[in-house]
Amino acid sequence: MELLKVLGIDTQKEELYMTALTHTSYANEHNVISYERLEYLGDAVLELIISEYLYKTCSKGEGVMTKLRSQYVCENALYEYSLRLKLNDFLLLGHGEAEHGGKFRKTIVADIFESFIGAMYLDKGFSYVKKFIFRHIIPIIESGLVDFFDDYKSMLQEQVQTDKRSLQYIIVSEEGPAHNKVFTIEVRIDGIIYGRGTAHSKKEAEQEAARDALRKSVTKEQS
Repeated sequence: MELLKVLGIDTQKEELYMTALTHTSYANEHNVISYERLEYLGDAVLELIISEYLYKTCSKGEGVMTKLRSQYVCENALYEYSLRLKLNDFLLLGHGEAEHGGKFRKTIVADIFESFIGAMYLDKGFSYVKKFIFRHIIPIIESGLVDFFDDYKSMLQEQVQTDKRSLQYIIVSEEGPAHNKVFTIEVRIDGIIYGRGTAHSKKEAEQEAARDALRKSVTKEQS
């Protein structure tokens, strides 16, 4: 597999990594195993590595380290890691999922990072995975250039409450078939549109709208 060559992974178990990149839609169409079990394993391995990294590099207490860890392994972070490694270029999707943008669907792209780590752990062991994470992922974390925060709605709510303003999320469009809807939502503060978000679920669209609003410095008073 070209991906393994690019990442410098020499293996006799290429099929393990293929499974790590196989979505359930493809697995169902071709009667093969999906990445779900490997994702479960990779999640635990990644959390341990990041926990150890924080324990050794962060002098803060348990609460702060827990919060940082949750940010570094949240869906936004995993999605970013996966894109940086170009894992989604090798993602195996069923026909319908591929046609509807599954290659860039955040949940799927985030999942395959964990499943890929799970496959690597089974193939190479913990020490190898740890070195891989420190080579490819820790520099992303330490760069400070990636937004790891995953709950923009709560942050926006806190800021709006401070000024005692009203906050609403309004669905402005709903497109696509029932099984693959795309929602566009606006966030309005005191009736004024501050942000807009589009995603495959209402929850994620709301988060994107809140994120857009925060980018526009909604805490400033209207002139």
